[in-house]
Amino acid sequence: MTANDLKNQGNSYFCSRKFQEAIQCYTKAIIHDPNVATYYTNRALCHLKLKQWDMACQDSQRALETNPNLVKGHFFLGQALIELELYDEAIASLTKAYELAKEQQQNFGDDITGVLRLAKKKKWCISEEKRTQEEIEQQTELNLLILAEKDRQIEAAKRLKEDYTDEVNALEESYNAKLKQVNDLFVQVDERRQKREVPDVLCCRINFGIMRDPVITPSGITYERRDIEEHLQRLGHFDPVTRRELTSDQLIPNLALKEVIDNFLGENPWAEDY
Repeated sequence: MTANDLKNQGNSYFCSRKFQEAIQCYTKAIIHDPNVATYYTNRALCHLKLKQWDMACQDSQRALETNPNLVKGHFFLGQALIELELYDEAIASLTKAYELAKEQQQNFGDDITGVLRLAKKKKWCISEEKRTQEEIEQQTELNLLILAEKDRQIEAAKRLKEDYTDEVNALEESYNAKLKQVNDLFVQVDERRQKREVPDVLCCRINFGIMRDPVITPSGITYERRDIEEHLQRLGHFDPVTRRELTSDQLIPNLALKEVIDNFLGENPWAEDY
């Protein structure tokens, strides 16, 4: 069998969800001809299906060594990197896949953009978890400092006076109030932090950021005006998600969503950095 025959046989196994058998066929095809990038991306996709993330990374990278502009190579690599929790690298790979798909006028619908949004969201969540842990450590340290200072003041009062009960009680009350004030502040911070999430509906499916000038298409999908107009100019008159015919004069300002976005940003200024 030729390398191409082996690839086709692997494709048949893949369609039947026989991923191990497909991997064997693609491996044999690579042995026949190690310079065809598609064999590596096909095998990488099998590894993704089997949750073999490291192997998927290796095959994607080998495909890109053969063809650095292969969209699927960057796309599959990005997916595997997400599962390995290497979010910065995943975002870089997926962004490259998205840019190459635009340049090569390949339509992946919302596949690449959806995974890219997922990678950015996971990175954001990791950042929030780190922020939360830092705040917990700060709260603990402040509590310990207040308690240590209270103990020092009480010991000093006991050394200076024989009848120190009233002064000790006053110190207890004062420092307990300080502890409550500090902890109440952190409770407020925690409540605000729990709301630190940007709904997907506020984000453009092209640039992944919060929209400022949202426009809606006849298909019912909303984009940032600048990005959808650039898409129509560079890639053609079609909706990037639905592939339906689309021209710039069909774009209608989504005033209801813009009001929601403006209110959200007003109440959540941190989201400007999302």
